[in-house]
Amino acid sequence: MDPLSEADTNAVIAIVMDLARAGSTDELLEFFDHGLDVDVRDADGNTALMLAAYHGHEGAVAALIERGADVDLRNNRDQSPVAGALFKGEDEIVAALRAAGADLDAGTPSARATAEMFGRAHLLA
Repeated sequence: MDPLSEADTNAVIAIVMDLARAGSTDELLEFFDHGLDVDVRDADGNTALMLAAYHGHEGAVAALIERGADVDLRNNRDQSPVAGALFKGEDEIVAALRAAGADLDAGTPSARATAEMFGRAHLLA
């Protein structure tokens, strides 16, 4: 089997990121179960975990963590998944990322700084 062209690879990544944004967990996981790197990034440096967390899809976040997604990978703007979930007020996702070992001091702004800025420090207590 020939490897995918760069254009085809980018198209697959775009589909994966759209599935993460939509919280289409079963469809999303099929890509990873068939060999796509769970930490693949789009042009902005986002991972499926980042987008699922930011868009409030708890089931997708849990499944990606279970498949070994790196909870601390930051995008090109140095934002972490946990900071994005804090920004959006996604309590359960913050808890899941913390339980998976997310670094609350990584990124700009860090999760701690984000929690303070948006009055959500209680999510880190």
